Amino acid sequence: MNIQKNLTTCSILAFGFITVLVLSGCDPFSKESPQGFSLPEGNKEDGKAAFARLGCNACHFVPAIPQLTPVAEGAISIELGGEGPKIKTYADLVTSIINPSHRFAKGYPLDQIQRDGISNMPVYNNVMTVEELVDLVTFLQPHYRLERYHPTNYPHYLP
Repeated sequence: MNIQKNLTTCSILAFGFITVLVLSGCDPFSKESPQGFSLPEGNKEDGKAAFARLGCNACHFVPAIPQLTPVAEGAISIELGGEGPKIKTYADLVTSIINPSHRFAKGYPLDQIQRDGISNMPVYNNVMTVEELVDLVTFLQPHYRLERYHPTNYPHYLP
């Protein structure tokens, strides 16, 4: 009986120790935490104009909006928007614009979109204003949709 009580006490202590370790990695006051980061809502029409003015449409296109500049011979045009298994958040889009090497577009040959881990997309941080960034994200975000979930059909297990 004493052994079982000691095992239970050890299990509780081990669980508590693991819980403290896990929660210590979730520090909301960490300098790396995005908590509290929020930009104001932008203007969708101004974002559409910024998309063209900044030349985003030289390498990107958005469904239902024609690419305004022709793609050079041998270059690729990367689609923005569409359906995906995860919704693109405001923060995802801001990060993609201000740090294009953070994550590369899937479905495109890597040698055509990056060189040595650096995106071919120029960094616009010294070119665009914060207002243009906010407007651009406000314009782009509605073009991303969550793809519909299709449950697996298990005919052998269902009546």
